[in-house]
Amino acid sequence: MKRKLTAVIGIAGMMVSVAACGGGSKAGGSGQGADAKELTVWLTVDAQNNWPELVKAADAAVKKKHPGITIKHEYYGWPDKNAKLDAVLATDKAPDVVEMGNTEMLGYMVKGAFAPLEPSEFAGSDAWLDGLKASVTYDGKTYGVPYYAGGRVATWRGDIAKQSGITSPPRTYDELTAALDKIQKKQGGKFNAWYQPTRDWYAAMSFVYDAGGAIAKEEGGQWKATLSSPESVKGLEEFKKVIDTYMRGDKTKDESDRYIVYGQGKSAMIFAAAWEGATAADPKNDKTGKLKDNLENFVMPGPSGKNMPVFLGGSDLAVPVKSDAQAVAAEWINAFTGPSGQKDLMAKGNLPNNKTDLATLKNDPATAVPATAAESNWFVPMAPGWGQVEKAQILQTMLQNIGTGKKSVKAAAKEADAAIDEVINTP
Repeated sequence: MKRKLTAVIGIAGMMVSVAACGGGSKAGGSGQGADAKELTVWLTVDAQNNWPELVKAADAAVKKKHPGITIKHEYYGWPDKNAKLDAVLATDKAPDVVEMGNTEMLGYMVKGAFAPLEPSEFAGSDAWLDGLKASVTYDGKTYGVPYYAGGRVATWRGDIAKQSGITSPPRTYDELTAALDKIQKKQGGKFNAWYQPTRDWYAAMSFVYDAGGAIAKEEGGQWKATLSSPESVKGLEEFKKVIDTYMRGDKTKDESDRYIVYGQGKSAMIFAAAWEGATAADPKNDKTGKLKDNLENFVMPGPSGKNMPVFLGGSDLAVPVKSDAQAVAAEWINAFTGPSGQKDLMAKGNLPNNKTDLATLKNDPATAVPATAAESNWFVPMAPGWGQVEKAQILQTMLQNIGTGKKSVKAAAKEADAAIDEVINTP
């Protein structure tokens, strides 16, 4: 569930400081709006279509505590949600609860759009997944509550593997590359033993973090890009090796249509969001007619010897700073994301927002792979100018230069660091 970051919120006057709107107090059970008579909740259509009963349950919990309160819901598609939110935040009619993609949170937190929350008031907050916790934290404060997550796994065709004498998914990176070498040799031609789009920075940065590197690090209140560090370069060099050895496709592509390419049947493996393999196997995308019965998921092993750290996509819930019902909004979020809500979300195929519930999924063969993969995760630098880094596609440009051979790994990484450093500390 990759969400594109809204880089800079540019509507004049839409943001006001937390201090001006709430005296700096946190939204919660004793905060402002505890006696609100109306609550407006904005969610995406995912909730409306896939788990409406969870919404009703949260409503019921709040109405029990606040008899007579009116709760209104509005549902939006991902492409148009933020434009509508930006427009309404420029007025005095902000919603009280809003769902955000976790990569969308930062731009709004930097601009002061959301009220700070007290983590201890939300069930399971002491065990939130690291990547999700990072997505709602800025400058030492918490501005949202993780809702659910979606991870990344390796998916390959068991039938193709068997043609090369491989009967089970690999458990180590050495086993993986040995298997892919056999598959590449067996299939030959333009077949991709591993279809890995060059500009897919989510995958590339997993190699960086696995090697002990990072996109950027904070020191003394300032962020500094670290892609040219020895550790990061090691990870990027391994990523390039994958592209050079197993990727026979266009070296200028990103991951946006990976599931479509995979469905064409010219690739053995992908390392992607968990939904991509299943979507490729959908009859409308599967040009082979074989994917549904032959796809196997496994935890991606890293060159380090540990499981590959993966980027966690997902959703968070936030309370706009202009809400007049902040306390009740926090109560609704707690009811929605609490233990019963997490149980129901897991039953719908989602990963939970916390490590405790995640551990239970590891015991079920149907969910063990994504749950295990999600244990090791990373998130983007929570720097004020990160939105500008994404908007400029600095990482994608670096990876394309590396993948096409236009520049060496070290040269491309050094250039990317310089470009990142120009904007990463500027809101």
